[in-house]
Parts: sequence; C-alpha cells; structure tokens
Amino acid sequence: MTKPVDEMRQLFQVSHHLDRLGNFEPLGAIFPKHQAPVMRLNANNERELVQMEWGFSTPKLSKRTGKPITPYAWNNARDDKVARNRLWAESFQTRRCLIPASSFQESIGHNPATNVWFALKGNDKKERKLFAFAGLWRHEQIEMNTSARDRDTHTIITTSPNDLVKPIHPTRMPVILSPDDFDIWLNGSVDEAQKLLMPYSSKGMHIVRRGKGLWSDPIQGS
Repeated sequence: MTKPVDEMRQLFQVSHHLDRLGNFEPLGAIFPKHQAPVMRLNANNERELVQMEWGFSTPKLSKRTGKPITPYAWNNARDDKVARNRLWAESFQTRRCLIPASSFQESIGHNPATNVWFALKGNDKKERKLFAFAGLWRHEQIEMNTSARDRDTHTIITTSPNDLVKPIHPTRMPVILSPDDFDIWLNGSVDEAQKLLMPYSSKGMHIVRRGKGLWSDPIQGS
C-alpha cells in the first residue's frame, strides 16, 4: 500500500474528520498479523479509515503442553464459503469493508520462490493505480494467550484467478472491486454482495515486478 492517505480518502469518499490513520506512512509490504489500512462503516453508517490487524484469529494449542499459543491468522476467506462458514458468515452479513492496495504479490516455485507483483493499469506502465480488495472485519476479544489483546482484524476474500494470475497462482486471487461497486459491497444485501465476488478482468491488470526476494525486479521500468 504505497499511496498516500489523501488518495485513499478520495477513492473511498471519506471525510477528513473520519480519517483515523494518523501519520500513516506508505507501506512497501504488508504481512499477516500486521497493521494495514481499512475502510469500513462506523456505527453511524459513515465511511471511516482505520488500521486493523490482517487475519481473523482462532485458538491454537501447543501439541506439547496443550496450552494456548499464538493464534492462527486466517488471512483469506474463500468466496464459495464466506456466506456459510461460521468464521466468516456473520462478518459477511454485517461487517463488510474495503482494503486499499496498490499491488499484490503471489509466488511460484521454491528455494527460492519467484515473486510476482500484480497491479491495476493506470495512465502509463509505471503507474500502480490505487484499488480495493473486498474484505471483512470483526472485533476480537482475545483470551487465547497472555500476550494477546483485544483488536479489530480484517481478512481478504479470494476467488478463482483470472488469465493473468492463473499461471502464477492456479487456484485463487483476491477479489478486486470497482469503485462503482463500493456502495453495494458496503450496504447491499448478502445476495447483492455475493454477486460481486468474481475475478477482476485481466485486461485491466498487469505485472509490475517479478524476481527473487521480497521486492523483486521492476518490469519495463515500472
């Protein structure tokens, strides 16, 4: 998420006083169990920008001692299970959100893997257009281990891959929503939201980085 806060406010039509991100610095990478910006509806049905931890948590016990240890973090929710799985269903019904991004990464191979970064096409080959994933959020009151704390967490919904992503990840890609669909995603019925869970057109995307290591090499100067 390398775009500044003002671009997020503009994309999501968030009022300045409902921007809770503070001195947010663009992020070159976002990892599970780390904080990331999220746009959600508050109790007054107003759009606000906040930070949440990535991944819904569920308890995990030590195989050796049987005592609670660091919880699992469920970073993604499948589109074909999101309406009926107990971990996702309530959030899908009542707490849908938008997760801003400027690109996302998938890997292929191993030792070492090749990392491939995907972005939406902008006005030129160097631009990474700001966009949004379909997401869910919830407040977690954690009693799983002594170091845990209450917090808001989010997850990203995935669907089948388009033609651009499929050679790298043959089974899943994150759901990317058009700005025209933001309001339906946030306020629509479960059936209306379910219809938005589909692959983004590969014609509107491109690969901007590819290579070994976290950052990889730019593609054609991007």
